[in-house]
Amino acid sequence: MIGVFDSGFGGLTVLSSLLARLPQYDYLYLGDSARAPYGSRSLNVVYQFTREAVEYLFAEGCPLVLLACNTASALALRTLQQVDLPGRHPDRRILGVVRPSAEALAALPPGAIPGVTPPSPATGTVAVLGTAGTIASGSYRLELAKLAPGIALVEQACPLWVPLVEAGETSGPGTDYFLHKYLDPILTSAEAGRAPPPSRILLGCTHYPLLLPGIRAIIEKVDPSIALLTQGAIVAERLADWLDRHPEMERRLSRGGARRYDTTDDPAWFAAQGARVMNQGIAAQTVRLRPVG
Repeated sequence: MIGVFDSGFGGLTVLSSLLARLPQYDYLYLGDSARAPYGSRSLNVVYQFTREAVEYLFAEGCPLVLLACNTASALALRTLQQVDLPGRHPDRRILGVVRPSAEALAALPPGAIPGVTPPSPATGTVAVLGTAGTIASGSYRLELAKLAPGIALVEQACPLWVPLVEAGETSGPGTDYFLHKYLDPILTSAEAGRAPPPSRILLGCTHYPLLLPGIRAIIEKVDPSIALLTQGAIVAERLADWLDRHPEMERRLSRGGARRYDTTDDPAWFAAQGARVMNQGIAAQTVRLRPVG
């Protein structure tokens, strides 16, 4: 199976795109909803939680794990790839969502390689909306500096958006207040001429597409030409490209059409939330993640 991990159910927005683009494979989704959100936690805590999740997915038969969580990708992925995999699981692979999303922001094709792919001609301003942990990590800034140094990046932490989504508060006056709270600093500066408007805005958290109607309405009032990028389609397309370039892993993936949903919280609650994202009923089971020695 392909393992897909997120701190909650927001990563189902990525899984939905994976099922549309790569439906032939089996998938195991794990949401650590009992400990969500990750965005305000320390680097060490995010690493430990993510490590436990990855070990669980490996033990359940996933040779490939996708961290469909920007905070986990930003704070834990590099250590997992460079330290944990060589020593514990040299035959497994872990991928994240930051790099493919940065490629899309830089208008680069899938599989772009710094120093090999011709430098991106992209210039102007782009923006990333993410959790406090993702923004503080500087991951998007570092990736864009390598991929497209001519692009100016504006970053905005949105610490209350994930709790809103996890609570089911995706619309209404209260939600609109918090959408404006984090969007206005980017959009009003552009309106007032204090900063160039971003040509592309990335929703750098897989929970945020569940707020998309309200986000889009606010942005379109300011500038309808601003492109909103969501990570599901980006990650699905670039995973397809990655599998084409790594046939040794692609051959290991099963093709039975299986879809399994595990959560560390109440399965009925998770299934109800997940059904809204997947546009169909799902069944979930509760699992326990164990500390990794």
